[in-house]
Amino acid sequence: MQVQDEKPFDDINITPMLDLSYVLLVIFIIMCTASVQGIKVNLPKASSQPALAKPKTVAITITNDGKIFMDAVPVTLEELGSRLRQKKAEVPDLPVVVRGDGETQYRNVVDVLSLLGQLDITQLGLVTQRLVQ
Repeated sequence: MQVQDEKPFDDINITPMLDLSYVLLVIFIIMCTASVQGIKVNLPKASSQPALAKPKTVAITITNDGKIFMDAVPVTLEELGSRLRQKKAEVPDLPVVVRGDGETQYRNVVDVLSLLGQLDITQLGLVTQRLVQ
């Protein structure tokens, strides 16, 4: 009869732990997909009246030589203010997008942003170009 060496084990058997994790993963997937399906209901039909249209976004463009355009129509800063006041009276939450040329003076963009702040236009976006890498 031969006696085995009494040296400690160097390896840990992780097979049972992996089996348990796969079983838990399968149970988790089954439970999540079962809860997403939900209950079937008969949804009501929409009315034939048209939905309220979203207000048209106003585009303000500032070129590199400082010219201001409102929806492709050249305007001065004063005309821009009066036209925006009219549109804001019609649509209180008027969305505005500002497109400034990369070569324009910073002051031109600041003047337009200041005017928008005076008119209390809060729906504001600044258009930029995506950086290509």
